[in-house]
Amino acid sequence: MGQRSGRQERSKKLELALSGTMKAEAEVQNNKEGAEEPKAKDQRITSVFGVADLKNGAIGLYNIGQSCCLNSLLQVFLMNRHFTTILRRITVPPRAAQKRRNVPYQMLLLLEKMQHGKQKAVSPTDLACCLSVYRVKLFVQYDAAQLFLTLWNLIMRQMKKPELVEELNYLYTICVQEHLACQKCSSETKRNSSMLTLPVPVLDSNSHALKTLEDCLQYFFHPEELTDHNMCFCEQCGRKTPFLQSMKLVHLPQTLTIHLKRFCFEKSADIHKLSHHLPFPQDLDFSAILTENQCQADDNEKAAWQYELFAVVAHSGSTSHGHYCAYIRSLTECKWYCFNDSEVCQVSWDDVKCTYGHSNLHWGETAYLLVYMKKNPQ
Repeated sequence: MGQRSGRQERSKKLELALSGTMKAEAEVQNNKEGAEEPKAKDQRITSVFGVADLKNGAIGLYNIGQSCCLNSLLQVFLMNRHFTTILRRITVPPRAAQKRRNVPYQMLLLLEKMQHGKQKAVSPTDLACCLSVYRVKLFVQYDAAQLFLTLWNLIMRQMKKPELVEELNYLYTICVQEHLACQKCSSETKRNSSMLTLPVPVLDSNSHALKTLEDCLQYFFHPEELTDHNMCFCEQCGRKTPFLQSMKLVHLPQTLTIHLKRFCFEKSADIHKLSHHLPFPQDLDFSAILTENQCQADDNEKAAWQYELFAVVAHSGSTSHGHYCAYIRSLTECKWYCFNDSEVCQVSWDDVKCTYGHSNLHWGETAYLLVYMKKNPQ
């Protein structure tokens, strides 16, 4: 699956054929559900557990039209029992048309389908139809970080219960404090903001490869001088002056997503993939990585910054032709699985480490999103 924002649409015939298949499958599903009372069905759906809580093994998702990126992200969501605990408490839309357009509800239906199915994989066609209403189309090359943000925004927008919105924010949202200091008069402005991922660079300002994930995180929070054409207007000085821009970490969520920026623009405006070796640990202690000047958190907050790797969304291929899969550690079994669309198999940590990358293997598999989970959440 190639990962730039550009669109690569299939022919109209293929789209029509897919649409017909989706409708046929939906009709079969509707016929099965017809004999069941709507209220009883809705109560049953909202009582299901996360895929990660089940004993019947991990379930794959069929690729229904360059959907490997979507499939990988869905597996990361649905294997997280903290997320599914929230998902099964949503307000079920009252009308059929609303249900078809509601992303959290369609994710819940897919979760139930994965739980109760006997097959090795299920098809996410209903959810794909729902997402297409919001311009998330099949047969399109997506960037996993961008699609993750799109899914998140749709889920949050359609959550009706304020307490669930708050819980989701606590589960995923990173809080930082941005600082801008004039280098002439020392006046400083501060602004609090939130982020869904930490988009860390894998190269420094001189285009040298950073060697470890810890180096990337330190570089991300390192102050940056804004000079020349990057200067900002200072109200105290009444003109543009050099500024020092910095970011301090305030709060880290229970589920932390780190975006390794392996796709970069070259001078020719083409997107280039950076495949160099970049190891990441199973255990991550943020309080040991950042300095005191890079944190704006109390001791209780920092004491909870102990993380364990939960998932890796990996990309193989080039920017225009590639593929996504997900490596996920089961929270109940503590075993690693590789979710490659409909194929799911148990793997070792050594298999996960193969996503570190290699400078000589430009088409090789490299980690793109790293998902860490707190060891001892507050």
